[in-house]
Amino acid sequence: MTRTEQSTADTPTTTEVLAELSDLADPRILAVNARRGDDHAVNLTKLRAVAKRLKTQHDLARDLWSTGDTAARLLALLVCRPKAFDRDELDTMIRQARTPKVHDWCVNYAVKKSTHAEELRRMWHTDADPLVETAGWALTADRVAKKPDGLDLSALLDEIEERMTSAPDRLQWAMNTCLAQIGISHPDQRERAVRIGERLEVLKDYPTPPHCTSPYAPEWIAEMVRRQEARG
Repeated sequence: MTRTEQSTADTPTTTEVLAELSDLADPRILAVNARRGDDHAVNLTKLRAVAKRLKTQHDLARDLWSTGDTAARLLALLVCRPKAFDRDELDTMIRQARTPKVHDWCVNYAVKKSTHAEELRRMWHTDADPLVETAGWALTADRVAKKPDGLDLSALLDEIEERMTSAPDRLQWAMNTCLAQIGISHPDQRERAVRIGERLEVLKDYPTPPHCTSPYAPEWIAEMVRRQEARG
C-alpha cells in the first residue's frame, strides 16, 4: 500500500478525496461552467471548504493533479505548496491545464507564488502553444503592475498593437489585461495605451454588469485612474 493509500484522520487518500468531490458534484453547476469552457461540477465555495479542512498537503496535491480530473486539479492548486514545485513541473502543469479555471488558478495560485515565475514568464511569452503563451502574458501583466523594472513597456505595446486583434480569445484577454495594466500603472505610457485600445476596439462591446468595470482597455484605464486619484 502506497503512502497516498494509507488514510489517516488528517490525510485522506486520493481515492477518498475523489469520492468526496464526486459526492459534491452538481449537474447544474456543470451546465453553468460548461458555457465558459469549464468541465467541473463542484461549487467552488464547497471546494474551498474542502481545501480549508485539508490545509496544505503537497504530496496529496501532486496525486490529485495526476488524476487529470478538473475538480481534483483545482483542489490540488488550493492545497499545494507552490515553492515545492520545480520549474519543469510547473511547465508541464501549465501545458496540461486546458480548461480556463484550471489554467487561471495554476498561474495565480502556483506559478506566481513559486520561485520560477520570472523564468517561466520569459519562456512562455514566446511559446508556440497559445494557451502557454497566455500564461506568459498573464505573468507579464502582473509584473507590469508590481515589478516593472527591466520591462520594455514600449516593446510590449508594439507587440500588443500588432497581434492582439488576431489572437485567440484567451490570449487576447491576457494581452488586453497587459495593455490596461500598462495604462493604469504607467502614466508616461497611458496616452499610447488608450490610443491602442481605442483603435483596436478589443472587448469594446463586452457585456458588463452594472457597477462593474468594463474590460475595454480605455474604459478600464480611465476608471482605475479615477479611483487612484480619488484615493489621493
